[in-house]
Amino acid sequence: METVYILAINPGSTSTKIAVYADTSPVFIQTIRHTAEELAPYDLVTDQFNFRKELILKELDGAEIPLKQIKVVMGRGGLLKPVESGIIAVSDKMVQDLENCTFGEHASNLGGLISYDLAKSLPDANAYISNPVVVDELDDLARLSGHPLLPRRSIFHALNQKAVAREHAKSIMRKYEDLNLIVIHLGGGITVGAHKKGRVVDVNQGLDGDGPFSPERTGTLPVGDLVRLCFSGEYTQKQIMKMIKGEGGLVAYLGTNSAYEVEQRIVAGDNQAKYIYDGMAYQIAKEVGGMVAVLRSDVDGILITGGIAHDKYFVNQIISYVHRMAPVHVYPGEDEMRALAMNGLRLLLGEVEARDY
Repeated sequence: METVYILAINPGSTSTKIAVYADTSPVFIQTIRHTAEELAPYDLVTDQFNFRKELILKELDGAEIPLKQIKVVMGRGGLLKPVESGIIAVSDKMVQDLENCTFGEHASNLGGLISYDLAKSLPDANAYISNPVVVDELDDLARLSGHPLLPRRSIFHALNQKAVAREHAKSIMRKYEDLNLIVIHLGGGITVGAHKKGRVVDVNQGLDGDGPFSPERTGTLPVGDLVRLCFSGEYTQKQIMKMIKGEGGLVAYLGTNSAYEVEQRIVAGDNQAKYIYDGMAYQIAKEVGGMVAVLRSDVDGILITGGIAHDKYFVNQIISYVHRMAPVHVYPGEDEMRALAMNGLRLLLGEVEARDY
């Protein structure tokens, strides 16, 4: 019986990650880095489609992956209309929304586009996305912001948060759907989700303006001061948005988006770096406290994941604030490629069904 392969594609702002799995075993994993010079000719992220697709095909060819044995192509979901969690078949309508950036422009939009195109070129493959950043399971009360023109939206690290929550449930021989968990994703953006019996009923909008500040984002800002800044005449809308997403957080305070670099500065005795880094941990802990209230203090565990979760100093700062709220478990890193592949395997095994977009 010939081996059946699952291809996972995860485009980021400066890289494209690809992985090929045979059942639960990875047979090929590669991260393709893209320099600023390589991406400079492309005005829009979607303009990079052919450039990135050809690089993926080149890597697969070099690894001698038998393309005809790929049955499932899993793409990292992009900015789409709000959807329920799970696996969604890529359709012409989804492709149209991703191409036109109908709901926003982000590198992950390329995940659905490239997976769909590659699947069409293979003899017996289908394309899907899984738990895109726009997964929306918010309780109605969580949507209120304070003004009807500005409802709160669900945009967060759904793929990794859901995967880690399920992994944790399995490790304690419980069902994810039976637990109340708070999941903290520590990356370039930071999101803190309240998972109530398998649904993320509240989470900060980590893309461009809610919750704790992060390596690249400001999180929640003093609203009146922000409005006055916008109308000061000193900045364009594009410059303000760049301050909020890309040049906020650690970048604004310390000139770097590298948590590792900040950690090294602290070790070298940089008190300003320690002050800002501790402030980021403080804001995350405040967000956790809010999610404890959302779950009415009935919390089975607090899970810390993402790339910065490798930093023991930073993680311990968070734990020092929240350890009395619930047991804390640390899952460093963000194995999104495996999460994509495992969801593809669940499809092949008939454990789940893909939904329409």
